[in-house]
Amino acid sequence: MSAEHQRTPDRLRHHFEVERELAGKLRTSTRAERTELFKTLYTELFDRVPDHPRLTRRDTPESSRRKVLSQLRLLRPFLTPETVFLEFAPGDCRLASAVAAEVKTVIGVDISDQRAADEESPANLQLVVYDGYELDVPDGSADVIFSYQFLEHLHPDDVDAHFQHARRLLKPGGVYVFDTPHRFSGPHDISRHYGSELMCFHFQEWTYREMRRLLKRHDFVKACVYRMGKPRMNPLLNIAGDLLELAVGILPVHLRQLVSRRLFPSVAMVAWAA
Repeated sequence: MSAEHQRTPDRLRHHFEVERELAGKLRTSTRAERTELFKTLYTELFDRVPDHPRLTRRDTPESSRRKVLSQLRLLRPFLTPETVFLEFAPGDCRLASAVAAEVKTVIGVDISDQRAADEESPANLQLVVYDGYELDVPDGSADVIFSYQFLEHLHPDDVDAHFQHARRLLKPGGVYVFDTPHRFSGPHDISRHYGSELMCFHFQEWTYREMRRLLKRHDFVKACVYRMGKPRMNPLLNIAGDLLELAVGILPVHLRQLVSRRLFPSVAMVAWAA
């Protein structure tokens, strides 16, 4: 049983109310205010919700290994011994450390260093801590950029800035690989227990078609989806997926959620820079 399902309805409601309150502060904040809020909001959340799943979940070495391997499967088609790999929000850097064994250089970009104090990172892994906006990494640094379950946490006003960063950091022909929750099967945060609207720390969840439009706006020249853990390069398969998504999108909300949990759990894509 998951940590979330072990909690009573009262504790789930408490978590929801606290996270909705804190998300409201972030949602109405200015960019300058967010640089300060980023430093404190999650600490306050965990202080006020001590039974938060992030605190009570105990990942075994085996479950951690499976998680890293599942993400590596998304990345391996694009990794070589000469690759410069950059990950946004690497967290504990377990994936970044695993990738470091297969590439030339790994750059982690995060708003804090979340590595275990006693964990030694590979020599070719560099962690860059930034304020969420001003990122001191040279243009055209990376062959492959990756983010996993990160984009949904961006403030709506910061989405364009993030993709501008990603596009700037990629070398010509480089790729951005990402996985973020799909809107049709959501909400994917604690909001899901109390309706179909995002009210907490997921500020947006996308469809594939919405994400294609966003990528095009930021000068990514091609994008394809993942199916069964592999990037599907055939344009006809991508068109078929978009048509299926369009058909599912006209279903009533509850039925759309049920169908999408099997068909569209997330938006997993790879996009190419010019």
